[in-house]
Amino acid sequence: MSKKLFTDFNKVSSKEWKQKIQVDLKGADYNDTLIWKTNEGIDVKPFYHADEFSHPLNNISNPKIWSICQSIFVHDVELSNKKAVNVIERGADSIKFILPSKDISIDDLLQNINLDVVVLYFELHFLDSEFVKKLNLNLLERSQKDTNKKSFYINTDIIGHLAETGNWYTHLKADHDQFNLILKETHSLSVNASLFQNAGATMVQQLAYALAQTNEYLNHINAVSLIKDEATPVLNINFNVSIGTNYFFEIAKLRALRLLFNTLISEYSFKANCHIFATPTKRNKTIYDYNTNLLRTTTECMSAILGGANTICNLAYDGIYHKDNEFGERIARNQLLILKHESYFNLVSNASEGTYYIESLTNQLAEKALDVFKIIEKQGGFLSQLKEGTIQRKIKDSALKEQALFDAGETVLLGTNKHPNKNDKMKQELELFPFVKTNIRKTLIRPIIEKRLAENIEQERLKTEN
Repeated sequence: MSKKLFTDFNKVSSKEWKQKIQVDLKGADYNDTLIWKTNEGIDVKPFYHADEFSHPLNNISNPKIWSICQSIFVHDVELSNKKAVNVIERGADSIKFILPSKDISIDDLLQNINLDVVVLYFELHFLDSEFVKKLNLNLLERSQKDTNKKSFYINTDIIGHLAETGNWYTHLKADHDQFNLILKETHSLSVNASLFQNAGATMVQQLAYALAQTNEYLNHINAVSLIKDEATPVLNINFNVSIGTNYFFEIAKLRALRLLFNTLISEYSFKANCHIFATPTKRNKTIYDYNTNLLRTTTECMSAILGGANTICNLAYDGIYHKDNEFGERIARNQLLILKHESYFNLVSNASEGTYYIESLTNQLAEKALDVFKIIEKQGGFLSQLKEGTIQRKIKDSALKEQALFDAGETVLLGTNKHPNKNDKMKQELELFPFVKTNIRKTLIRPIIEKRLAENIEQERLKTEN
């Protein structure tokens, strides 16, 4: 069939569409009826049209493939290794090892793990350049077959540690000295943007703070000449990002992150890669009607895929109140396996490209985040704003606004503040403490505190359980 179907139809402009909609509204106000005003300061329209874009659509390079990750806390090296090998056999193609101390045998931990087919992430709960040097050399020896493929990431985020705990690992100079040595070895660093989301920051704030934190590192790298010339390997920056339930906005958020990163790195003389490690947010998860968490994490993982995450580590439906368990982890992994191999989310890269709605959201989120970023830089930068408490205060203000909407029932979590099951009992199920823990201690700055929306309701319900 050589004749093109749509040549028989005249093009309809956005102005004509709006006129038709206004006729159908029969006198109702277009803006009041159909425009959705969001907490991000973005007005969502009922339709989007090509003639509204004066510039070409964004050309954002998303990864062609994405990895399914399993997170493993290494409290026992032998058991952790067996678990890693087992979950790889069951479909995971990436492992995130969380190391609580440096007294760990890397050889034993990585037995029978092939870095040619598995991507590894290491989250260290300590700062030790000598350990990282040994770990990096060990990993390089295991992944020499394909030098073009980055098969491991060692997360180093000293500013993120300060923001989360209120203290440096040791003190500012010692931490930066260790950071310098680690960067020379690994040519990589990480930025924990998940902290902002789980503490209640808006998407604009999440993007702006992640960008400002990245700029702190890049300024430091420039100042001490850690990257000196074009011969230096490309810097890898791993963004740990949490994905919320606002489906299309979260897709746009990841796209906007890459867009902003490309803008930022173009101001420097060295090259860097943006690598996104995504996980569902904890903020909207609940202990009551916990199976609803499965629906939440599924749509959040879908947003991460379509937004262009490199690796996705799902959150188990019972992860906030149960210890690690085979059933919860298997279900979380299978959610991603279904999306990848049965829903065919692995066959099309950059599926959201050219979607006018998502393109518009991407541009608006990026523009608003860039404005906030510029203000932070004018006021001394991210670290300065963190020490003054400005970042913490703005996140807290946003969290309180979101909490007020939840408490008023305008933000809904099914099974918690709408249609709760009064017969649901959870007191005997709590293996982990699922609420904010308060430890009185001296800190250099006020830490950024993660808190779930449902915590207050859940605590009141637990008190009244028989």
